[in-house]
Amino acid sequence: MHVLLAGGGTAGHIEPALNLADCLRRHDPEVGITALGTERGLETRLVPERGYDLRLITPTPLPRRPSADLARLPGRVRRSVAEVRAVLADTRADVVVGFGGYVALPAYLGARGRVPIVVHEANARPGLANKVGARFSDHVAEAVPGTIPGAVHIAMPLRRSIATLDRAAERQAARASFGLDPGRPTLLVFGGSQGARRLNDAVVAAATELTARGVQVLHAAGERNEDQRPAGPLGPAPFVTVPYLDRMDLAYAAADVALCRSGAMTCAEVAAVGLAAVYVPLPVGNGEQRLNALPVVEAGGGLLIDDADLDGDELLRHVLPLLLDDDQRHEMSAAAASHGQRDADERLRALVLAAVAAGSGTLDPGGPS
Repeated sequence: MHVLLAGGGTAGHIEPALNLADCLRRHDPEVGITALGTERGLETRLVPERGYDLRLITPTPLPRRPSADLARLPGRVRRSVAEVRAVLADTRADVVVGFGGYVALPAYLGARGRVPIVVHEANARPGLANKVGARFSDHVAEAVPGTIPGAVHIAMPLRRSIATLDRAAERQAARASFGLDPGRPTLLVFGGSQGARRLNDAVVAAATELTARGVQVLHAAGERNEDQRPAGPLGPAPFVTVPYLDRMDLAYAAADVALCRSGAMTCAEVAAVGLAAVYVPLPVGNGEQRLNALPVVEAGGGLLIDDADLDGDELLRHVLPLLLDDDQRHEMSAAAASHGQRDADERLRALVLAAVAAGSGTLDPGGPS
């Protein structure tokens, strides 16, 4: 079997695709896997790092307003679709699995009528590419219930190190790896690979009070924001700033509470490992980050703070009591864990195999244009 993955652009599209790839290889080391991407996306780094074949096609972002780019769009789409069909023919792919993003739409158009299509939507509101792909497929999955009519809810495919994490068993070693005290309540602050200025400003403003009250902080500021660290005196608890967290499993194990954005992958991981969290949705796009966090918040596994409201005082008002109240924190962690799901990669693999079985012998990846 050969699987063509289409989920380039951002880590939110690429990571679940690679997690599915890892699951497929875990069951069958001989399975062929190729990922589609563009020269602009993070996939140019992330896909090779995970050991998978990457093929680049022409990006086809949809302009949001009339422009010269909009006039050029049909030609770009035709070119991208032709490039996808060339990859299908070259790899003899048996199925296309799409996760949204710039490469997904031409992948769906190129695969239609040739090989089965599987669609996975990570966010609470689907993007254009997956709306189109869902019309071409009987095998549609969603991470948030009710996102796409007729889709099966399977949650978000997670990295194996996250899906199998035992936070309690790893806590001491994880804290030691970051230079943290083994026994203090610990706040993890992160805003994705680039960091989040609003979260950074708030935790730096609250740093003196947090550390004075015995709370230690692990702060992933972002690779361009290493200068965002407390300038004044701190209390006895450590305040550790790092540019980026390569081992999120260790960060989750070290933490008692997370202050974070609410991208689809973040919400899925934090809930699955049973970590109490205060979510601060990024106020852009169509509001999907808030919707991503709502199910786990409504289940009792987290709190929501609007981006515009977050500052040092608001952080202390909501986060400090949670860190200092063991009973409340444990209740919230248990609620998060009961909401989270760790086997979505296996469930998505099963959907892929079903799609291949349903389409076997009826389609031709090198068929007519």
